[in-house]
Amino acid sequence: MPKPYSWATHITYALWTWVLMGSSDVVRALCRVSPGHASGAEFASAGNDGIIRLWKLDGTQVGKLTGHESFIYSLTSLPSGELISSGEDRTLRIWNGDECVQTITHPALSVWGVAACSENGDIVSGASDKKVRVFSRVKERQAAPEVIRAFEDSVKSSSIPKQQVGDVQKEKLPGPGFLQQKSGTKEGQVIMIKEDNGSVGAYQWSQGAQSWMSVGTVVDGVGSSGKKTDYLGKDYDYVFDVDIEDGKPPLKLPYSLSQNPYEAATKFIQDNELPVTYLDQVANFITTNTQGATLGQTSQDPATSDPLGTESRYRPGESASNAPTPPLPSARPKILPQTTYLSIKTANLRTIRKKIEELNEQLSREGEGNAALVDLQLLALERMMEPLEQSLTGSAGAKVDKRLTDGVRLVVEILSTWPAGQLLPALDLLRLLAAATSSLATYRSRDGITFLDVLVDSKVFEDPDRPNNIMLSVRAFSNLFETPEGRDFADEEFDTIHTLVGGSTDTSNRNLTIAVTTLYVNYAILLTSSSHSSQQRAIARSKMVMDHLVQIVQNTTDSEAIYRGLVAVGTLLGRNGKELQQAAKSSDNLQKALDKAEQRLKEPRIKAVVGEISDLLAR
Repeated sequence: MPKPYSWATHITYALWTWVLMGSSDVVRALCRVSPGHASGAEFASAGNDGIIRLWKLDGTQVGKLTGHESFIYSLTSLPSGELISSGEDRTLRIWNGDECVQTITHPALSVWGVAACSENGDIVSGASDKKVRVFSRVKERQAAPEVIRAFEDSVKSSSIPKQQVGDVQKEKLPGPGFLQQKSGTKEGQVIMIKEDNGSVGAYQWSQGAQSWMSVGTVVDGVGSSGKKTDYLGKDYDYVFDVDIEDGKPPLKLPYSLSQNPYEAATKFIQDNELPVTYLDQVANFITTNTQGATLGQTSQDPATSDPLGTESRYRPGESASNAPTPPLPSARPKILPQTTYLSIKTANLRTIRKKIEELNEQLSREGEGNAALVDLQLLALERMMEPLEQSLTGSAGAKVDKRLTDGVRLVVEILSTWPAGQLLPALDLLRLLAAATSSLATYRSRDGITFLDVLVDSKVFEDPDRPNNIMLSVRAFSNLFETPEGRDFADEEFDTIHTLVGGSTDTSNRNLTIAVTTLYVNYAILLTSSSHSSQQRAIARSKMVMDHLVQIVQNTTDSEAIYRGLVAVGTLLGRNGKELQQAAKSSDNLQKALDKAEQRLKEPRIKAVVGEISDLLAR
């Protein structure tokens, strides 16, 4: 066997062993380090933990370089001895010794690969926007000034998915003045700034220029940041909201980067029975918004405006590119009143089932034999999965299915007998059953006990240390509105449900707040329906719901929860006549909540719904 081949085989095995000793995460890149490196390293590794590790050939780690904010995909060395890295944080970084000396941000979601010319030191990068770029320190080989300026402008106008930068609390961000008052602490440092127009801008510190450079605008849309998004039990890089019709909830458009955009658009149109004329618009939207697309929000031309807006919702008929499109309506469609019930049904049934089986085994091992499920009950758990899956994909049959009816009995049994700390997966099944079958609403034990009685007895709502249990219970209440029997049950049990949910109006748990406002949107529709709008009881209940909604809008900072709360308020005011409007005018609490929401959140959708509510109050 030739000596070089043997040597390479030995090194490959040794490197694999050493990297595992240095990092517990996935390793994605390896490269040789030039002789004479300040650390004495002979090779480098990098991966999902965002750290570059420097190694000797005997397996000793001699240093590490930190600065990347996400996965590192590629490493290489320059003739100068410097290291080059690129990754999921959209950057290419140059390292001299243990210091990052330059950061080049790309107008893309990821920089997949880098390479260097061994003769002249030029760098080539390949990114997720399907473009290869060459960078050089030699002025004679650099692009024309207008080309460089166009590249810099494309970086500034890039949209950065919110998931890529983590939890951004807009109300706590500094304003643009911070950029002149404070210097960065290191090359490549990124900060978020609340711009004067209400958007969130990302700025990166350049040591060479000694200034902050704009590298994009943070948007709320779900995007690809190395993390998958679950939709109907499958993982996708993106799940977009698509508004089709005023007064109806948005449709979901799932997409993975491995898909052909036209195939994904065609499936979306077929699944939702939409006109085929939307095909090019939807496909272009997908292509544009999965490449770090420009926002274009400063343009006055609606044909080039961002189809996502600040609401992360695409609307067919609005263009995602500069191509000519039919003229858009001059006014935004009215939001109020909401006429379609909302539900929260996304789930991974396999995970839920597995967790229940694991907890059941744990109960058996701990001697809780009376609470543990028997084989027949586990069989019922297995059999309910198929009709539940069908309900999630919209292909469910009758709302009364024996497998789901048996599943209701099983979940009620778990809620009645299992410890509070182990109820989460059962509550997850409960909220799915609420939407999938009328059997949950019509369930009665031999003693006439309902599932709501069981929830009350389990003291789920008296355990603030387990907010997710409360959240899933509230989601179950919301999903009841999917069936006529569920709506009747929610109507009959309004007082109990309203009392239970009332303790969650000032929670800091975002998911719980959204669940509560979703429930109240549904109650608003029910209480203003033709069978209720003339009844005095509906007016009294509407006032009770309104009080809770005003508290939520005043207390929460989450824009989605505030928006849903305002939609519920507007639906109640718009369809319950003069009496409720007069009650709202007699107290200044609602007006204060409206003013606070509009001042705190600059989103167009918030401004629009506040404007519609104000018009109702002015009548």
